[in-house]
This record gives sequence, structure tokens and C-alpha cells, in this order.
Amino acid sequence: MPSGKYIIKLCLLGDGAVGKTSLVRRFVFDVFDDKYLMSFGTKVVKKEIKVGDTELDMLIWDILGQRTQDALHAAYYRGATGALAVCDFTRPDTMKNLNSWLGNFRSVVGNMPVLILGNKSDLEKQFTLSQLEEYGKSVGCDVLETSAKTGLNVERSFIELGEKLVAGLS
Repeated sequence: MPSGKYIIKLCLLGDGAVGKTSLVRRFVFDVFDDKYLMSFGTKVVKKEIKVGDTELDMLIWDILGQRTQDALHAAYYRGATGALAVCDFTRPDTMKNLNSWLGNFRSVVGNMPVLILGNKSDLEKQFTLSQLEEYGKSVGCDVLETSAKTGLNVERSFIELGEKLVAGLS
């Protein structure tokens, strides 16, 4: 693993109301608020993590979840080194829509690491983790089950993506 300090740009992808902003807030500030706040455009926050001897300044781009804004999204994706693609276990259509999100992201940045997150695992699921893992395998992505509310696997998801990015620096 390389040592040193790197600035990396991560994008959060996925439909509106899947919990992207809540995941970022849980990871960066360790807070959760169940009031829905629609993101307009994009919000960027920074969090420093350490992966082995490597320091990463993660610039986390929380991107508007409306797919009608594909041209705008493409501008946000430029320079990204990886992404978390988020779907909502209570809404099966959000998993199906990941195809579009991933396709658009990869058309701009190429085959950068993407980790798929099945969020809202604390609620009654409308599809299973196994179904999401099968989908992840079909698009070449690892999958984690998360809950911004309880904190389940939130930090782990950002750390795992950071580890994939650091491995790519070697």
C-alpha cells in the first residue's frame, strides 16, 4: 500500500430519498435526522480517513437524486475516483434504477470502484440482501447493507471504498 496523503473525490449516486444525505451526515458528523431534506444540485463535505499508512482526504459529493438531471450529473462526476451507489430496501424500483446511475457514472469516469449500498435495513424490506448481492455481482460491484439511522455499516462502507481506492494507487 502506498503511503502519503491523497485527495479523492467520491460521488453518492441513487434516486431521491434513498438516504444519501443521511449516510453522509452519519459518516461525517455521526448524526441522524429522519426529516427528509431534498438535495438541490450537490453538497460537498470533506472527511479525513487513514487506510494503513495512507491518508485520504475524502471529498464526498452528495448528488441530487433526480434522474432528469443527467447532463448536470455528468459534470459532477468528472474527476471522481469512486462512488457509493445507494438504493432503498423499502423501494425496489431504486435498485432497478441503479443501472442508469451506474451507466451514467461509468460513461464519464470509466471503471472506477463502486460499492452498492442497500440502505434503510432497519425498516421492512421489499427485496432481500441476496437479491441486491446478485445484482451487484452482475455489475461488478461489492454490496453492503446499511442503515443511516442505526449506523449499521455506514463507516465501513466509506472505509471499504477508501481501501479499494488506495489499492488502485499501488
